[in-house]
Amino acid sequence: MKFLIVGLGNIGDEYRGTRHNIGFTILDAFAEASNIAFSTKRYGDVAEMRLKNQQLILLKPSTYMNLSGHAVRYWKDKEGIDLDHILVIVDDLALPFGAIRMKARGSDAGHNGLKDIAAMLGTDAYPRLRFGIGNDFPRGGQIDYVLGRFSLDQRQMLPTRIDIAIDAIKTFCLAGIQTAMCDFNNK
Repeated sequence: MKFLIVGLGNIGDEYRGTRHNIGFTILDAFAEASNIAFSTKRYGDVAEMRLKNQQLILLKPSTYMNLSGHAVRYWKDKEGIDLDHILVIVDDLALPFGAIRMKARGSDAGHNGLKDIAAMLGTDAYPRLRFGIGNDFPRGGQIDYVLGRFSLDQRQMLPTRIDIAIDAIKTFCLAGIQTAMCDFNNK
């Protein structure tokens, strides 16, 4: 079976390592741990790998966050991937730093990347992994916060939290969303 694993983020050096780019960061770590490399293709950087008997296509859209749906729809259609075999990795202000919440479907919760994906797919019934970035910012400071970098303490904890997110992705592909939710939503 094929799975499309999409990490949301923005292209460009100015966004590298920002909270909003955690989807890219997680996929970069997954690719590195799997000894695979991304190559630039239509609508994004793509890496392919096998995980036991599953084929995974890792996608970092080049369409910028707010237009991520174009890349997701293109690769879904091109590869013939079912909605329940798509996993979108996204930052979440409502979760404490490093917390992981997997969901089989759901609203965009104000996230423009998820909003565009739902619009392009015509549904919000696709799995997602929300990675908590916290919300320690003053009123009106949301944009600067999400486009800012993790604190020193958070950067020290990030590798461990990313490893857990990678394990959640693997579980999603091998055992399904329900098992992944049970195993990782309170980790």
